[in-house]
Amino acid sequence: MAEEKTGNEQKKKKAFMIVGVIVVIGLTLGYFYNGYRKTHVSTDDAFIHGDIHTISARVSGNVKAVLVTDNQRVKQGDSLVEIDPVDYRSKVGAAKANLELQRATLRLAESDRKRAKALYEQDASSAERYDKAVATYEISVAQVKLAEEQLRQAELNLGYTTVVAPANGYVTKKSVETGNQVQTGQPLMALVDLDNLYVVANYKENQMENIRPGQEVTMTVDSFPGKVFKGKVDSIMAGTGVSFSLFPAENATGNYVKVVQRIPVKIVFQEGADKDHLLRIGMSVVPTVLAK
Repeated sequence: MAEEKTGNEQKKKKAFMIVGVIVVIGLTLGYFYNGYRKTHVSTDDAFIHGDIHTISARVSGNVKAVLVTDNQRVKQGDSLVEIDPVDYRSKVGAAKANLELQRATLRLAESDRKRAKALYEQDASSAERYDKAVATYEISVAQVKLAEEQLRQAELNLGYTTVVAPANGYVTKKSVETGNQVQTGQPLMALVDLDNLYVVANYKENQMENIRPGQEVTMTVDSFPGKVFKGKVDSIMAGTGVSFSLFPAENATGNYVKVVQRIPVKIVFQEGADKDHLLRIGMSVVPTVLAK
């Protein structure tokens, strides 16, 4: 009986030791995990953003040629669409002819003004005639300036018949085809700049304690499991996301339930992090800020 009692006590001691070891391990893991969470702040509410240039027509007319295809990469200054320039060339010609006419009228008005001035100084003409000649000359000067501006605008409109890329990027949402009649301001396509993508991560307000601009960030995307993209915190928005929403939350009834708000944080990629242009606007991202 004594031996059996001693065996039970030994088993109890072992059990207590095992439980104690488990508790110590759990507390240790909890301590390190809590420290990890403070220095590695992560969220799954994050998406890739970028510059999207809406390409629109600056003049109306018939589309003569579409020089790009969907998803084609173009460089800044490349021609995208050509609008039939015939009418605009004609307007440039008419503006040039009008400018020559106004310049000829100005030369005649200047001669009349000089002649009227000489006669007036010799008391051979009235002051009224001289004033009229001066007024005619000033009107001709103004008409020449107006004709010059009209010519400049006509030449600009002629240049606008060739729609060019405002930046490097990829053609998307192309909605124009050869033969279409387009109007001024009508969107023709969009241009996405994949060289300057960034992430907007919506962190909970209780995660913002240690996040600061300049901190390193590691990011993963569902499309490329196992691949890690590096970046850094660029800036923190000056308000919560709901503060700038189209319909901000209101509490007119007086019943208040506290909801943890989210603050958008802009994260930029390291140079060369996406040199193969694998990422696309709108992709979901899981960023982890190394808040050391």
